[in-house]
Amino acid sequence: VQLQASGGGLVQAGGSLRLSCAASGLTFDDYAIGWIRQAPGKEREVVSCISSSDRTTYYSDSVKGRFTISSDSAKNTVNLQMDSLKPEDTAVYYCNALSTRAAYWGQGTLVTVSS
Repeated sequence: VQLQASGGGLVQAGGSLRLSCAASGLTFDDYAIGWIRQAPGKEREVVSCISSSDRTTYYSDSVKGRFTISSDSAKNTVNLQMDSLKPEDTAVYYCNALSTRAAYWGQGTLVTVSS
């Protein structure tokens, strides 16, 4: 199983970035795919996730209204559109795939938001 995360970078406050997580080696619709972030000195935070089968979504209160998660089963890809970014969104973002039987992690992608 591979989860390939991409799309991080440096952006000014108020800007946008789009993260992508490309999954391979698993049955995509069996998993919820999400993004978890970790900033230096802070606990991990589940930012957002989506059920690949029924597209049910979850957003943390800190990103609700600013981030949008979407799933493309044809491409086995989950995207996270991040708008109105704030300096406190700076973190390493990890892609995660979770089912009733297994959990997988991708490598992180760094998002840096300058003030």
